[in-house]
Amino acid sequence: MTEPQVLTTVPGFRAALAELLAVRRDAGVVAATVGLVPTMGALHPGHAALADAAREHSDIVVASVFVNPLQFDDAEDYRHYPRDLDADIDILASHGVDLIFAPALEEMYPGHPDGPLVRVSAGELGRRWEGASRPGHFDGVVTVVTKLFHIMAPPICADVSASFEAWFGEKDAEQLAIIRRMVTDLDHEVTIRSVPIVRDDDGLALSSRNRRLSAQDREHALQLSVALTALARRAEAGERLDLEGVVAGLQAAEGVGLDYLVVVEPATLRPVELPADGVLVDEALALVAARVGPVRLIDTMTLRPHGDAM
Repeated sequence: MTEPQVLTTVPGFRAALAELLAVRRDAGVVAATVGLVPTMGALHPGHAALADAAREHSDIVVASVFVNPLQFDDAEDYRHYPRDLDADIDILASHGVDLIFAPALEEMYPGHPDGPLVRVSAGELGRRWEGASRPGHFDGVVTVVTKLFHIMAPPICADVSASFEAWFGEKDAEQLAIIRRMVTDLDHEVTIRSVPIVRDDDGLALSSRNRRLSAQDREHALQLSVALTALARRAEAGERLDLEGVVAGLQAAEGVGLDYLVVVEPATLRPVELPADGVLVDEALALVAARVGPVRLIDTMTLRPHGDAM
């Protein structure tokens, strides 16, 4: 296992990436794919799956580890977000990452909290569901992702034609839809790739925040994936979804403070309008968010109509 270089400044990261590209140029390679895995640290097997996918498809794999304050609407949540850079480096190294960009807050946002003065807006998409519950959250996401794209993809080695990809988990389905739209709307020269949700054996979607769940909290949290699975099975069987009934069940569930459970169009995040019989016609996403114990959890599941299930 080769230890990745860990860079903490933008110039240092760009120089290290340029050096890796130059090595390929000197070996006679004229094109290279650079894969980015953006993270906020506290890594788990879901992040490892992203790194593995990037390693499989890219010539050079880079990862970022940065807890982005702009996407937290709760100062306590930001303060308590788990941080363990040494453990993160070990995980990324074991999954073939070449470079790690781990900047300090001041490196990313000079003058914070006053900076950055200029930010990116997620627009209407960023004000739905999670964005409605956490105002400004997705503006913070697209701002930091835009910065990472610009940091990663300057013309750093003119003799090597570099293409850029960024890898995101499908658990953050709203985030993924917004980033895909951002790339289209702002003409980023980055291809967005995704990796399916990684779940524990009991069905709980992996999340860095799961570390803060007690054993009892974890039992309560399982009700989120149970509800999503019920919707997916009904869709696949061509049955009435009965979203209202599933919502009512979660609202009454012990230890779960439900924010929303909705069925939406994958690209627009608008609510799906079901026919009178309540049977799903087109592929959709079920999104859920709830407070369980000390943390807010989200989960998602693709709903495929009868005859389309894979």
